[in-house]
Amino acid sequence: MRVLEADSADNLRGVAMEAHVGDRLVPDGDHHRVGVIIGLRNPDGSPPYVVKWLSDGHIALVFPGPYTRVVRGGPPGTATGPG
Repeated sequence: MRVLEADSADNLRGVAMEAHVGDRLVPDGDHHRVGVIIGLRNPDGSPPYVVKWLSDGHIALVFPGPYTRVVRGGPPGTATGPG
């Protein structure tokens, strides 16, 4: 999967998705469905990811879609989600 990133209005370039354990995954811009990445399948941080969904605690192997965002987590041990 590739994410497009703009250097300028006329210059788009592909950037590979990369994540780390503790980062948050927000699929399709839906801020109500957020997961914490708890495992990586590839050492370079590319998908798929093992994700724990904060809404119900479900753990799943996720292959993110093209509009999924990775939000960097805080220091180790702090990105576990709300209470």
